[in-house]
Amino acid sequence: MTPFASEHTGGNAIAANAGRVQHEADGVSWDRCSRGGMAINANLPKPSIDQDGLRERFAVTRAATEAICAPLATDDYQIQSITETSPPKWHLAHVTWFFETFLLREYLPGYSVFDPRYAFLFNSYYLSLGSMQPRARRGDLSRPTVEEIYAYRRHVDEAMGRLVSSPPPERAEEIRARTVLGLHHEEQHQELLLMDIKHNFSVNPLRPAYRDDLAVPASRPTELTWLDRAGEEIFAGHADEGFCFDNERPRHRVLLSPHRLASRLVSNREYLAFVEDDGYRRPEFWLADGWATVQLRGWASPLYWERDGEWWQFTLGGRRPLVLDEAVCHVSLYEADAYARWRNKRLPTEFELEAKLAGEPVAGNFMDSGLLHPGGGEKWFGDLWQWTASPYVGYPGFRPLPGSVGEYNGKFMCNQWVLRGGCCATPAGHARATYRNFYLPHDRWQFAGIRLAEDA
Repeated sequence: MTPFASEHTGGNAIAANAGRVQHEADGVSWDRCSRGGMAINANLPKPSIDQDGLRERFAVTRAATEAICAPLATDDYQIQSITETSPPKWHLAHVTWFFETFLLREYLPGYSVFDPRYAFLFNSYYLSLGSMQPRARRGDLSRPTVEEIYAYRRHVDEAMGRLVSSPPPERAEEIRARTVLGLHHEEQHQELLLMDIKHNFSVNPLRPAYRDDLAVPASRPTELTWLDRAGEEIFAGHADEGFCFDNERPRHRVLLSPHRLASRLVSNREYLAFVEDDGYRRPEFWLADGWATVQLRGWASPLYWERDGEWWQFTLGGRRPLVLDEAVCHVSLYEADAYARWRNKRLPTEFELEAKLAGEPVAGNFMDSGLLHPGGGEKWFGDLWQWTASPYVGYPGFRPLPGSVGEYNGKFMCNQWVLRGGCCATPAGHARATYRNFYLPHDRWQFAGIRLAEDA
């Protein structure tokens, strides 16, 4: 067997400019040179990507995932610090299981499953496909080893290379749509990997850095101004061109009232004023369930903030002094809402944000920038996901897709809230104005921040 170290592709750079990575498996060689949810159905929009482009995008997306893991020691792959996180090696295997389950087993004649037991270990929540390792127990899986997981990836990558190169003509469009879907799914897990690695390292008393070469993003005091937005009727949701997840459809009419949006995200300096004004001890600012959560969990500041004489913040680059002009990060919906009430403001609705995002370039501090930490939040995309006041529910006329894939988005449309805009751990090509991320209101290990709004 090839030694693990020689197969561990990537390096300290996560973005496409990390260089060309050569991947060889069973005589198939792909160049990985530039980097580029889930609704598996032939009725998905046909991706605007040809066969050669799909081969390249598959290769570079898979390489980017492995590059995220390159700074890890073997022991780091095993850690699961809380129920919400997963061990890095589970992520590596799960996204591989996706391609094996939904593409290779169905479309590649004679495909040999790498290990049939992996269907139990690395299924996430597809109950229609059978039972699975409980989410809270993913950290118990010392076997398969890290080396075996990378061998699994090589096995599937080689088979996907054959499938994508020579798809059955009568099913080529369906295979292309499913493959693009799988790549967007893997990009979601690239962001989750960085979130989970950060939390896994944060509970270690040594406060280790995921990478010690991460620069501190430049930030400076930026005046917060208010942008007036007229009341109007808009079309929300994804149009027919390009890829989207099923929860971004159908496109529908939404009536917006006149409102104002803050020109940037709330800063650490501004949020610290809320903390020092006893914001976490004053129930008048909190939703009832939020106040109960604060009491139960003993919250007194955002996740990863620490006070040791001065305020510090844990980052993927280790423990650093709190930078006051950076956007405040790792706050829950409850905290974002309480802060807005303290300021006599509110959170924007998801459609207020979508209407603004639709007119802005998809540019900002994404994963590809290599910072992996929020800046000042002056741009509309990137830096941090922005909490909205909108519950995560289906759009009028939404119907889950048939079959197993219908479990992906629809069944989570309860008790969760929508976030918009992408973050510093989101792959740049993965962001768009209609993208609906969603989390439970108490979640705060994701890269989430606050943009204020008010009625005009």
